[in-house]
Amino acid sequence: MKVVAIGGGTGLSSLLRGIKKFVPEYIENLSAIVTVSDNGGSTGILRKQMNIPAPGDIRNCITALAEDEDILTKVMQYRFEEGEGLKGHSFGNLFLTVLTKITGDFLDAVEITSKILNIKGEIIPSTDSMVNLVAKFTDGKVIKGEVEITEYGKKLVAKIEDIWLEPSDVKAPQKAIDRIINADMIILGPGSLFTSIIPNFLIKDIKDAVLESKALKVYICNVMTQFGETDGFAASDHVKVLNKVLTGDENSGFLDIAVVNTEIPPDDVLKRYLAENSEPVVADAGNLSRMGLKVYAKALLNEGNYVRHDPEKLNQVLLEIIKEHKISYAV
Repeated sequence: MKVVAIGGGTGLSSLLRGIKKFVPEYIENLSAIVTVSDNGGSTGILRKQMNIPAPGDIRNCITALAEDEDILTKVMQYRFEEGEGLKGHSFGNLFLTVLTKITGDFLDAVEITSKILNIKGEIIPSTDSMVNLVAKFTDGKVIKGEVEITEYGKKLVAKIEDIWLEPSDVKAPQKAIDRIINADMIILGPGSLFTSIIPNFLIKDIKDAVLESKALKVYICNVMTQFGETDGFAASDHVKVLNKVLTGDENSGFLDIAVVNTEIPPDDVLKRYLAENSEPVVADAGNLSRMGLKVYAKALLNEGNYVRHDPEKLNQVLLEIIKEHKISYAV
């Protein structure tokens, strides 16, 4: 079967690190389409100074799909902790920047890096153009830049009302469109709804391709809300936003499946998140079902100080979906 995962941030790279284990037994072609609107940290500096699309999420996804996460993968993820001009930069970000300058093409740089690490799939930027994420909040404030949007949200004075890219007419690589159209399964999430997942669909080519594709469309909902972005959101609220962005109708039902977490974090971890205005996303399976989605509600949390999906538990759900929906796969 052919699988396309769409997103960005740590959510997408964590998903890829898990499902690469299905290649090639269940998945013969695995592609990830990754947002390039990040403007923070090392990525933000390189974007501004070298005039290239954001490399950070791309780098994380490439290393997540590396067949063997050996020393070379660790080198790509190495972050300099000292050195004038180097401190804070990831070696992988610098490597992608150098390759882009040598080849003159960001897409070529991503492809070459992927071959060097012998990844189990392919990574495709949602666009190779420079883009900025812009959001309008309910207080009328318009904020430009992914980091700035997140920081303004943390002030808890307003919520995101509208979001778009500047420029708005950027194109997606043809390879991304082809992979979406020919996919058997398209996975959205997990990841920040407004800053990791939605930016991909603000590119018309990608939005149109997803709507045209006959693939099974699966949404993996976040396990925790994000203040300033999804405060008070239940799982169905996340789906409504995606519906609105892709079709203009929050009840359009373009998604087929929702994967939601039912597990509550340990009390000490929960209290720490609540102090930061983040709480578990309510798995309102009834509302999701009434919206026409098949719901897979499972205990999906990992063990640790951070509330995240456990890759192995998520893998089991995805395998269950593949088998129950009789999606063809390599044997």
